[in-house]
Amino acid sequence: MNDIFWTDQGKGRPLVLLHGGFLDHRMWDDQIPVFAAGHRVIAPDARGHGRSANAAEPYRQTDDLAALLRHLGTWPATLVGVSMGAGIAVDTAIEHPDLVSAVVVSGAGTSEPYYSDPWTTREWAAWQEAMAAGDLCGSIEGFMTVSAGPHLGPDGLDPEVARRLREMARGTMSKHSAGEPNLLVPVRDTWERAANIKVPVLAISGALDSPDLVGMAERLAASVPDGRAVRIDDAAHHPNMERPAAYNQALKDFL
Repeated sequence: MNDIFWTDQGKGRPLVLLHGGFLDHRMWDDQIPVFAAGHRVIAPDARGHGRSANAAEPYRQTDDLAALLRHLGTWPATLVGVSMGAGIAVDTAIEHPDLVSAVVVSGAGTSEPYYSDPWTTREWAAWQEAMAAGDLCGSIEGFMTVSAGPHLGPDGLDPEVARRLREMARGTMSKHSAGEPNLLVPVRDTWERAANIKVPVLAISGALDSPDLVGMAERLAASVPDGRAVRIDDAAHHPNMERPAAYNQALKDFL
C-alpha cells in the first residue's frame, strides 16, 4: 500500500471517509476529530489525488479501497463518501459486500452519473473542456462553479470553504497533465446492481446542489431495502464542509 496515503485515527467501529474528485482527505477536517472520539476513522487519498501516487497501470478505485481495508484488518466498515467518494462507496458495497456495514452518500448516487438539468450539463461540459485543454486555472474555476451549484455560485461559498476547495483541487490537478492516459477502470451496471445492496444507505444532500446530483443520491436511497434521505439547507455539493455541524448531526443520527 505504499502508493496510497491515508490517515487512521481513533478506536471503535470503522468509519471510512471518502473524498470527492480532485480533493483529498483534508475535506474531512471537520469530521475526523469529531468521529474519532468513538470510531476508528480512516480517510484515504484516492489514487492520483492528494498524497497518493498517480496510477501506473489500470486500476479500480473500489479495489484500492478493498485492499486498504484488508491491509488494515478493519471491516465491515461504514463507508461515507461525497461525489466521487460516494461512487466508490457504492461500488464497494456492490463488489466487496463483506467489507461494508453501511453506506452514506452525498452529491452522487453511483459511480455512473447522468445529467439532464440544463445548468449542470452546460457547466459540466465547460469544466471538462478546460481540463481536456490542460487549462489549470480554467479547470479549477469549472470545479468551483460545479461545487457551488446553480443557486450559490462560487462567490456564494464561505470564503474559507472556497479557499480549502481551491487549495486541494489545485494540488491534485497539478499532479496531472492534458493527454495523459486514463487508467481508471469503471464499474459497470451500478444502477441495476445497487438494488442488491443489503446494508443501510443514507443520502445526505445539500439542498442547493444540482438537482441532478440531489436526485441521484435520493434515487439510490429509494432503490435499496433500507434507505433514507435528508437534505441540508444552505449547502451545495460538499455539505460536510459547508455546513459541518448539520452534516455531523445527520451522520451521528444514522450511526
